[in-house]
Amino acid sequence: MFGFPASTEFNKRIPKQKFYEHIDIGSSLKRIFIEQIHLIYWRNKLAATTLNVAAGEAVTEIEVLEVQLKSPHLDEAVLRQIDREIPYHILFVLTCEGKAQVWIGYKEAAGSGSNAFKVSQYYHTDWGPEKELQFGIDGLNMDAVYENLMRQVAGDTLQTDSEESLQASVERDKKRRHLEKQIAALESKMRKEKQLNRRMEIHAELKRLKIEKAKI
Repeated sequence: MFGFPASTEFNKRIPKQKFYEHIDIGSSLKRIFIEQIHLIYWRNKLAATTLNVAAGEAVTEIEVLEVQLKSPHLDEAVLRQIDREIPYHILFVLTCEGKAQVWIGYKEAAGSGSNAFKVSQYYHTDWGPEKELQFGIDGLNMDAVYENLMRQVAGDTLQTDSEESLQASVERDKKRRHLEKQIAALESKMRKEKQLNRRMEIHAELKRLKIEKAKI
């Protein structure tokens, strides 16, 4: 499926209860799983053995999960919960009524020698026809395959100098997003400010932040 080699196909249904069975019964996250998700399938297993590439240092496997939704919306907290439960990198394919949207997180080890992972940032495509969804496998090892999938999903957001590492690209994007939030907050504050001297101070800070963002 999705343009991946037949050797990677797995096509096993995973009960959605597996991901929330240990969550408190009254949890809003548990309710989201029940109300927003119809079915979850483990569609592909991308690994050195199934792709005929070298093993990676940071990435051993990439699991491709299809999440069939009841409506074209899924809370990001659900993806984070699934990522916590599965100690591998994950490519999420959300499907609903013939449309598909792809999500992938920048997932790295939580600490030195740790088996736990953390996702610092998610990236996703727009919704589009499910039948047109295709991925290219590019890279000589699993680390490179993962990086190229990340860049395919993120599009222009992570496209930059080819010499820049994936980690550096993600950090640059996180800094840009943080600056955008600061700029939006200051613009809102300036619209409400009545005192001229405070408006001038805010304007100066806005100018500084916009210059800093332009340099990223």
